[in-house]
Amino acid sequence: MKNSLIRFIARRASAAADNPASTLRFYCSQSPLSSSSSYPPPAPNRKLFVAGLSWSVDEKSLKDAFSSFGHVSEVRIMYDKDTGRSRGFGFVHFSKEDEAICAKDAMDGKALLGRPLRISFALERVRGAPVVVPRLPNA
Repeated sequence: MKNSLIRFIARRASAAADNPASTLRFYCSQSPLSSSSSYPPPAPNRKLFVAGLSWSVDEKSLKDAFSSFGHVSEVRIMYDKDTGRSRGFGFVHFSKEDEAICAKDAMDGKALLGRPLRISFALERVRGAPVVVPRLPNA
């Protein structure tokens, strides 16, 4: 996967060199995995879970914030049924896994409309089965 990411960045850089009007619009770096947690993080996929959204964020502004990392195929913000107000989280779907990895690495912790974003790879939704979330061991 690391080699495919390097090839992806090299293709984007060569395309920018061929067309001087275009610019590279994203920053991507490989972050080392934290060894302090005993549970592995969710496996990388094309769907990102975005938490910490301001109530004023809509689908268009969230798509605009993430579209510089690649093609965003779908954006969904979860809304409260009673009030119609944002619940503060949503999902961003990318067309390629490499683009999602770059977006997560670059945007995690960055502010969007005054609130810091917390981004992770979304867990797959299993219909009819309970979702088991591992608990951290007591210190």
